Amino acid sequence: MSKTCTLDEARAAKPLVEQTLAGLADVVGVGITRVGRGYGVKVNLSQASASPESIPAEVAGVPVRVEVVGTIRKRE
Repeated sequence: MSKTCTLDEARAAKPLVEQTLAGLADVVGVGITRVGRGYGVKVNLSQASASPESIPAEVAGVPVRVEVVGTIRKRE
């Protein structure tokens, strides 16, 4: 059974994930999400990444989840 991460752990890992993915053009957002009974970091992509290995499965022991959400646009 894997370790359940707290909200504080996920919040601490979020900037590390943002730094790790800073050069990827397909990343449109990074946030916090529920993972089982705990929390993780969620990476939103505009399209399926050409190099999925560049996104780690976990950072600082916190799970990273990836979702393709499309292009983010401002509502009118």
